[in-house]
Amino acid sequence: MAEIKNILFPVDFTSASKKVLPYVRYFVEKLEAKLVVIFVVEELSKYANFYVPHSALDNLEEEMIAAAEKKMANFVDEYMEDLSDVETIVKRGEVAEEIVKTAEEKNIDLIVMGTHGRKGLEKILLGSVAEQVIKRAPCPVMTVNPHYQK
Repeated sequence: MAEIKNILFPVDFTSASKKVLPYVRYFVEKLEAKLVVIFVVEELSKYANFYVPHSALDNLEEEMIAAAEKKMANFVDEYMEDLSDVETIVKRGEVAEEIVKTAEEKNIDLIVMGTHGRKGLEKILLGSVAEQVIKRAPCPVMTVNPHYQK
């Protein structure tokens, strides 16, 4: 059996992340693993010159990163303060790509993440971060549908 010592938990600070948390906690506690919690601020530069000048987007991204760092600290304090080994990361970039890069950089053994259950046109337009991570991750990925919890 593969040894799982490092677990990555991508969050978006929605109720979906909170519903995935019991699974993350279970694995972290049972396996005595280190937990890495990541939030990725999606780059807005792809919208530059279409709607807003590039400099305004840079300022907005900086504000979003600062806000995300505060939300991350509050999220960990509220839901994970009793876990002994938690590292937090806030990055900027394409969400799935940054999750996969972090898994590689941090020698992650398991990614536990939620799905949003998008269907139809919404999935075509927005894609599925979980699906992209599953296809590209260097380790197993456990997905939890937060909308169908018992």
